[in-house]
Amino acid sequence: MSNSFFKGHGLGNDYIALDPSQLTFKLTARTIRAICDRHWGAGSDGILALVPSKKADFGLRIFNPDGSEAEKSGNGLRIFGCFLYATKRTKHRSFSVETKGGLVRVELTLDGNGQVNGATVDMGRASFRPKDLPCTIKAPELVLQPIKAVGQSLRFTGVSVGNPHCVVFKDRGGSWTREDLLRMGPELETHPTFPKRTNVQLAFPTGPHAVSILIWERGAGETQASGSSACAVASAGVRLGLVKSPVRVLAPGGRLDITVDAQYGLTLKGPVAEVYQGRFSGALLPGVR
Repeated sequence: MSNSFFKGHGLGNDYIALDPSQLTFKLTARTIRAICDRHWGAGSDGILALVPSKKADFGLRIFNPDGSEAEKSGNGLRIFGCFLYATKRTKHRSFSVETKGGLVRVELTLDGNGQVNGATVDMGRASFRPKDLPCTIKAPELVLQPIKAVGQSLRFTGVSVGNPHCVVFKDRGGSWTREDLLRMGPELETHPTFPKRTNVQLAFPTGPHAVSILIWERGAGETQASGSSACAVASAGVRLGLVKSPVRVLAPGGRLDITVDAQYGLTLKGPVAEVYQGRFSGALLPGVR
């Protein structure tokens, strides 16, 4: 079907998945912004585009709602796997996907009706090296590095899980508010320390294997959940000795389970759901503002 698309969500973090070869228009920054607009378009936290791959079973490009491109998304990968299975692009429940942030493996779980209801994703290895974010700070590792934002002196841990993250922990017993996120998130995302911008997580441990987070995504803003953010926070928490693997990461949208091995290899497990399948109207793009 021409201009067809699939919409799914992982804990309220929603994406539109599609095959660009089936579109009558090109995916540009302008059309991506139009599609993702929640009032004038279909509305989503981003777009997952199926592309060819010579290294994996499928290729994936991930676009933020502002039209910029992301390297990797844990929730996006679960939704992408759901899209592939639901639209019969694969009959397999386990397959590889090439992203700009590296190769990953996705394993789907099904409910009693044969519908995808969850996925486990091998997310690769976390890195704390400045060049992998990138970050302007010269240090062997970006562990508890000082940074000034919104008039405060903070300490962050920088983590790359194929895309960049700035994790700021509260001391045990403390917590963050949504107002903190809305105030700090935009400034940290665009801080000069991160020349390519960064995802931001405000985190606090709630137990030996548990942490709560608030999320500000690069190019998207506040989101209810994020798989790569959960992986970044879990690996940072283990590196700092605040939590032990496996880590239960609770975001406003719900819980993700992260395993961090001795080399900081990451496995993400969480739910996913199809929302609907549809077709972009021919009236959408002429109305792009």
